[in-house]
Amino acid sequence: MSTAAKAARRALVWLGIILVVGYGALAAGVLTNQTTLAPGLALDLEGGVQLTLQATTTDGSEVTQDDLNQAVAIIRNRVNASGVSEAEISTQGSNVIVVSLPGTPSAATIDMVRQSAQLQFRPVLEIDDPSPVTSASASATPSPSASSDTSASASASPSASASADGASSAATAEAATAATPTASASASASPSASASASASTDSSSSDPSVGTASDLAWITDDLRAQADALDCTDAANLGGADLGDPDAGHVACLSDGSAKIIMGPVELTGSDVASATSGPRFNTTGSLTGDYEVVLNFTSEGTQIFDEISQRLIQLSAPQNQFGILLDGVVISDPTMNERISGGTASITGSFTQAEAEQLANQLQFGALPLTLELQSNDTIPPTLGSDQLQAGLIAGLIGLILVVIYSVFQYRMLGLVTVGSLLLAGVMTFMAIDLLYWMINYRLSLAGVAGLIVAIGVTADSFIVYFERVRDELREGKSLPAAIDRGWKRAKRTILASDAINLLAAVVLYLLAVGSVRGFAFTLGLTTVIDIVIVFLFTHPMLVLLSRTKFFGEGHPWSGLDPRQLGRDTLYKGRGRVRTPQGDTQTQTLAERKAAAAKGGEN
Repeated sequence: MSTAAKAARRALVWLGIILVVGYGALAAGVLTNQTTLAPGLALDLEGGVQLTLQATTTDGSEVTQDDLNQAVAIIRNRVNASGVSEAEISTQGSNVIVVSLPGTPSAATIDMVRQSAQLQFRPVLEIDDPSPVTSASASATPSPSASSDTSASASASPSASASADGASSAATAEAATAATPTASASASASPSASASASASTDSSSSDPSVGTASDLAWITDDLRAQADALDCTDAANLGGADLGDPDAGHVACLSDGSAKIIMGPVELTGSDVASATSGPRFNTTGSLTGDYEVVLNFTSEGTQIFDEISQRLIQLSAPQNQFGILLDGVVISDPTMNERISGGTASITGSFTQAEAEQLANQLQFGALPLTLELQSNDTIPPTLGSDQLQAGLIAGLIGLILVVIYSVFQYRMLGLVTVGSLLLAGVMTFMAIDLLYWMINYRLSLAGVAGLIVAIGVTADSFIVYFERVRDELREGKSLPAAIDRGWKRAKRTILASDAINLLAAVVLYLLAVGSVRGFAFTLGLTTVIDIVIVFLFTHPMLVLLSRTKFFGEGHPWSGLDPRQLGRDTLYKGRGRVRTPQGDTQTQTLAERKAAAAKGGEN
């Protein structure tokens, strides 16, 4: 077997592996009820849920259009953070935001949309039992179970949905560049005059928390009374809304209701967060630890403030060495400060699952809404287009596919079957990719996306035509079929890659600049362009190489589509002195005989 044939077989094996792995994963997802066999559909084809949110400013001032636009942008980022979900977000009037989500979104998704995401960072002062305190004597000190454990029970759940194990989170330095605290960083909030007066001179000289946001003097009688009365076992107190005075102490529940946390004033807000991402955690040797982390990056101003905070917290004992991260007045995480963080990048670690880490990162990343959003209505909406339009789109695509098949068979005869097989495999791979994307990132197919798939039929067929015509050009020049395929492929693949690169670039630009269903069109166009390259390289070319080794195609049968006579060449040298004549006969001539015949023809 020649080297080209071996390479062709390897390419087909790789294509088979891709399909087996992809559809195997889909089968496992369907059998475990994690996904469905059919891909998800967008609002225009399936309908969904419409949320009406009323926006109000936190200080009671008038809602500006800029505030509303920023809120819409942040909500859109939240909804689409895990992929193209084909949601529609718009404004009505001066203070109403309408969010339409396809399908049947989970309660967690709806909560993520409606959260106004007032993000606050407060130092932890005390951690108490979640139940309300009715005895005055019992309220004088935190519960033993809360204060004695310095790590595990003092830690917030890793994300809003994490609550089972209560394992401690930790903030560790990811960058070593020192940053000198600015005036705003060093001028962290201090207790009120009456509160600070209660701190003795001796304690201030030995306790680094005195006079800072970590000072226990922030726990005033009023704050203690609020903490005693707060019942974190009541789900009504886990919905947020009470942001508290940013310049005073505050008490709030952990998002899972397992504890109540008394904290100092706000030292950082969502505006100080530049980005937040999640991913697998690596140890110092670069090996995976098996769990996940959330990497938090601060702005330049936030970096300086957080550096000063970290220097203070690492000197304190638990729970004062922790800081609470609040979203709408509910503590979503309370990591322990393990070391100074001076480079503006902190890693929050704990017993995170992948989903919990992703949710916490999303809450931190898109948690700086300038407004408070109140849910006014939650309605189920029907599809705007429905199954009739989807059926019409699929019929249009089928008609286009049939026309391409007819043209291919008419133009290339049996070689056209390679085109048919390539198109079918491209369709199989596209379906697999869309279904996997629906499972992994909630990608949903809109009618505009269906249009992108229909356009892809022509794009894919164009690649085959370019390749086949290059091979036929080489046959017209008198090359044998294996040589024509080798030479034609070298010429054709450059053209195919250039064409697909332009299509892919157009799809990427359209996806980045457009919104709504247009992004769905761009996404499917880009996806099918990549699949076209895979099919051409792993199926179309390898199949043609293998078919050229058969008698039917190798000797140029009239129905093969590769007959030199039909391509305008009367004779074709077959090697070893054999020449095919215009009548189809094969004669054997020596080189001298062929030269004599040519000379005789010239004399005549």
